[in-house]
Amino acid sequence: MSAESAMSARREEGVARPDGLPLDKVRALQWTLYRCAKQDPERRFHALYGHVFRRDVLWRAWAGVCANRGAPGVDGLTVDAVAAAGVEEFLRDLSQQLRAHTYRPSPLRRVMIPKPGRPGEFRPLSIPAVADRVVMTAAKLVLEPVFEVDFLPVSYGFRPKRSAIDACEGVRVEANRGREWVLEADIRDCFGSIGHDALVAQLARRVVDGSMLKLIRAWLRVGVLEDGATGSPGAGTPQGSPISPLLANVALHVLDEAWQGEGRRLGALVRYCDDFVVLCPTRERAEQARELAGAVLGRLGLRLHPDKTGIVHLARGGRGFDFLGFHHRKVESWRRRGRFYLQRWPSKRAVGVLRDKIRAATDRRQVGRSLAAVVADLNPVLRGWSAYFRWGNSAGRFSTIDSYVHERLAIFDNRKRAIPGRSWGKRHDGAWFNRLGVFRLSGNVCRVAAHASR
Repeated sequence: MSAESAMSARREEGVARPDGLPLDKVRALQWTLYRCAKQDPERRFHALYGHVFRRDVLWRAWAGVCANRGAPGVDGLTVDAVAAAGVEEFLRDLSQQLRAHTYRPSPLRRVMIPKPGRPGEFRPLSIPAVADRVVMTAAKLVLEPVFEVDFLPVSYGFRPKRSAIDACEGVRVEANRGREWVLEADIRDCFGSIGHDALVAQLARRVVDGSMLKLIRAWLRVGVLEDGATGSPGAGTPQGSPISPLLANVALHVLDEAWQGEGRRLGALVRYCDDFVVLCPTRERAEQARELAGAVLGRLGLRLHPDKTGIVHLARGGRGFDFLGFHHRKVESWRRRGRFYLQRWPSKRAVGVLRDKIRAATDRRQVGRSLAAVVADLNPVLRGWSAYFRWGNSAGRFSTIDSYVHERLAIFDNRKRAIPGRSWGKRHDGAWFNRLGVFRLSGNVCRVAAHASR
């Protein structure tokens, strides 16, 4: 049985939500937990672990793991291998282990992946085994509605119905309201440095289920297998596990709370998981915001990166800053001269990463492939890049990328035909480019309102 058929093999019967909309049993559980947490802000949940090994919850978690695919863990077991051997038996065994409290997570497999746009720099990923990913996802399904109630509007990352584009819109609105001094902050090794005790203390504000907290501690303490030896981490949550973004949001919630109190007078916080900016009316308040952020993060065992944290002035078209892949800078209005509004477009780094992918797909080493095959590989990359960066003022960058794709494909075609030189303007005209069926970025921009009130 394939992974896809295994995902659809399990269907839970529907129930009704209080507002009358259809809802399956897992969603009903989440809705109930959310409602209970919302009705009583002081409530601490003591019976959550039993929901983690529910069969319907594990099946929903399995569907999520299948959708994300991912590399195998230290045991070498893939999603397809589990599906072929039998998902029902796999989840039954996992449920029995959790019920009997005999479940133990496997060590993590460490993989170093290059940072996009930063040659020579690598990011460590800790990959859990498939079984551990399923249990982590199940725990996330249970815990997320409890903590989602408490999360504040300034937090956008890895939350239901919130996105990076929403965070960028929050930045635009605050900057256009006169907050032109921006603290652009970078937390040094956030996922690898969060203190375990500080994180569990934040979890315990809502969860007093000892078995659930013990399960999370087991994931935090599990070692990473490198060069045949397993090292035990003293801090951090594995970057690459399904539950890590939720745990990071739980920990960094203390930063959001600080801006509900003392930080409110300093400026507006916009946070996307471990990336955040603070927009302030004066430089003095931006400096104070840096001090407050450093003090709050210090309680979690975190600190700001001194070389990547700075203060930018946006007034009258200042140099701007990069945030969530966009470059944000104030531009003078062509309708109202002397008025400047914040706009955004793909950052140089984001454009550079895309150009590298285009260059790799059209490299001379690919000359044995057909043009149609190269275009088929390029189109999903271009379509995905367009879907994210279309929300802004990206028309100029989109046109530049279209021209670059045209040029690279024309040079690639010359190489296939053994035509020397790089002259491609005559034969490879616009009509030739259109016949290839390449996805065009131009014309897909969704402009956002310039004014703060929109």
